[in-house]
Amino acid sequence: MSRAGVAAVLAGVALIVTGCSEGTPAAQTNAPQQQPKPKAVLEVSPAGGAEGVAPAGPFKVSVKDGTLTSVALTGADNRVVQGELSADKTSWLATEPLGYDKAYTWSGSAVGADGGNVPVAGTFHTVKPGTTIAARFDAGDDQTYGVAMPIAVKFSAPVKDKASVEKALKVETSVPTEGAWAWLDDAAVHWRPKEYWKPGTKVNVSAKLYGVPFGDGAFGLEDVSLRFNIGRALIATADTQTHRFVVTRDGQQIFDFPASYGLESDPGRVTRSGIHVVSERHDSFKMTNRRYNYENVPVQWAVRISNNGEFVHAYPDSEYAQGKENVSHGCANLSTANAKAYFDEVIVGDPVVVTGSSVQLGAEDRDYYDWSIPWETWTGKSAL
Repeated sequence: MSRAGVAAVLAGVALIVTGCSEGTPAAQTNAPQQQPKPKAVLEVSPAGGAEGVAPAGPFKVSVKDGTLTSVALTGADNRVVQGELSADKTSWLATEPLGYDKAYTWSGSAVGADGGNVPVAGTFHTVKPGTTIAARFDAGDDQTYGVAMPIAVKFSAPVKDKASVEKALKVETSVPTEGAWAWLDDAAVHWRPKEYWKPGTKVNVSAKLYGVPFGDGAFGLEDVSLRFNIGRALIATADTQTHRFVVTRDGQQIFDFPASYGLESDPGRVTRSGIHVVSERHDSFKMTNRRYNYENVPVQWAVRISNNGEFVHAYPDSEYAQGKENVSHGCANLSTANAKAYFDEVIVGDPVVVTGSSVQLGAEDRDYYDWSIPWETWTGKSAL
């Protein structure tokens, strides 16, 4: 081979070698680079420096890209607030409320995915209430009530922030029951089912009102709760036109008594039509109505069905009219024997359905007029 040929071959080899050597640095440039691990990010609620914090909470610490190693919330008296750490150690939640007008301090730490520690810290102060408002139930624990019994919560002062309060109220039933809260005035809210309760229903009511803002600087004084049962379905129908008082128990008629109701020619004496709810029972009761010039008139077997003075009771003096005409001052008059028979069967919460009169039961009758309000109107009285 000539010198020129050898030079050409060597030049080709040089080109091949140069091409291979240029590929190696390119591969090294595209190699993945390791990213740094993230630090823990804490969220503390309420944060340090917060003032006027409602003591009902929630009081919570959570962490992103890490785990909590310890959390404590301590009062100025060095008492540690009870709390619970989640199973995955990413959140902590206080399990008790705090006190009013007190300082609390967060402490603890979290470790991030990068292995670094982040402190849990900060101090906040709970609200000093302008006033506290108490709540109570009309009903009593472990009692049995009739199928028309409403749940009535009454407050010691008017409630301005009704939505805040209503959110703290909860009704649980052993039988699925559709129902709703309705504010009947500024200091009373009732819950009733859409239809009568199912017999045998067990009811639990919780009102977690401590620390809840009631509006205008007022807060809830304490939590209250209630549990009761619904008994058999005893329903009385009082027909002012046929002058009968008919009672059924669980759908079966057990009584059909002659009765006399309120005198219809006087609007002040008419027995009001609508679904009344039994609220009291008295072996003996003294009736007073100064408008009609009688006071402390004793009657037997008196069952209150509204707070406008309507009762079902014995009244021998009107037996001549019972089953024939209406002569009372608004009560349902029965004979002594018949009134006793009904009295022995009835319990608080049983409905008495009055029909046929010219005046309807309404808000002026106070308290348990709940069933005289149509369901669509009732649900519109909720604050939520």
